[in-house]
Amino acid sequence: MVYDILIIGAGPAGISAGIYAVSRGKRTVLLEKEAVGGVIGKVSTVTHYSALLPNETGSSFAERMKEQALHAGVEIRYENVTRAELNGTIKKIYTEKGRYEAKKVILANGTTPRKLHILGETELAGRGIGMNAAKCGKNYTGKNIYVVGGADGAVKEALYLAQFAKKLTILHFEERLGCIPEFLNKIKETPNICVRTGFRLQAVYGKEHVEKLEIRGERDGHVETIEDDGCGIFVYAGAVPNTGLYGDITLADGYIVTDEKMGTNLPGVYAAGDIRAKQVRQAATAVADGAIAAINAAAE
Repeated sequence: MVYDILIIGAGPAGISAGIYAVSRGKRTVLLEKEAVGGVIGKVSTVTHYSALLPNETGSSFAERMKEQALHAGVEIRYENVTRAELNGTIKKIYTEKGRYEAKKVILANGTTPRKLHILGETELAGRGIGMNAAKCGKNYTGKNIYVVGGADGAVKEALYLAQFAKKLTILHFEERLGCIPEFLNKIKETPNICVRTGFRLQAVYGKEHVEKLEIRGERDGHVETIEDDGCGIFVYAGAVPNTGLYGDITLADGYIVTDEKMGTNLPGVYAAGDIRAKQVRQAATAVADGAIAAINAAAE
C-alpha cells in the first residue's frame, strides 16, 4: 500500500499535520517512536497556548491531542523509524517492524534533550539525575533539588519542582537567566528557590543515588563540591534535532531548512515543528507548521 502522506513524529506538529491531511481526503499514516505528545507530553505544565484547560499538564495535553487525531481518522502506529529513503516519487520509510511507502512525507520528529556529558551522568541516570519532573518530582519531597538550565523550559520546571523541594537551586552557566519576565517574577515570589548564575554542573557522584555534585564557576574556574545525599538533579540544557536519518536534506545548524510551504530541498518532503530551522519553537508554532505542511503536501 502506498500512502498519500506519511508523517514521522506525533508531537503538536505531527498531530496537526495528520488532522489537516485526513481532512483533505488523504490516506495518512503517522509513525511515532514512543507516545503522542513528544517533548511537550513530558512537561509538568503547559503554558502560553490558546484554550488550555485549567492546570493543563503535558500528559493531559498529549491525551487530548491523541483523542482528537484518532477521532479525525488519523492512523497512528507506534514504530521506531530506522531508515528513510526520501528521493524519488515514492518515499520509503523503514521501521523495526517493516516498510512504508508514501507519495509525500512530513518530518515532524522534533528534538531530543541534550546531555551534559559529565562524570556520573550516565551511571546515575534516573537515580538522581536526568529524570522527568512531572513523573519524578514527588520522589524528592523534602529534599534539595537542582535544576540545570536557564531558559523558559528549565525555569518553568523549576517552579513546578519547588513545591516539593526543601530548597531548589537553579544552576545556569550564563550571567543571567534567559527566561521571560513572567517566570522571573515567579522565582522572586518563591522563597525556597535560589539562583546561581555563572555556574556549570561539572560532575555527580554516588552509588545508588546522587551523594554529591561538583559545580564550576565560569568566571574563575573555581570548583565547588556540594555534599547533598539523596538530592535530585533535573537537566534542561537545550535539545538537538532528530535529523540523523535524513542525509540528503539541507540543514542549518542541524535543523531542517524549509520554505514558506514547509517544503525541503527534496520534492515531496516537508518538515514541521522543532526539527526545522526557525526562530520560535513553541507548541503554537509547531501546530501552525504542521497545518501548513499538510495543506501543501495535500495540494502539490
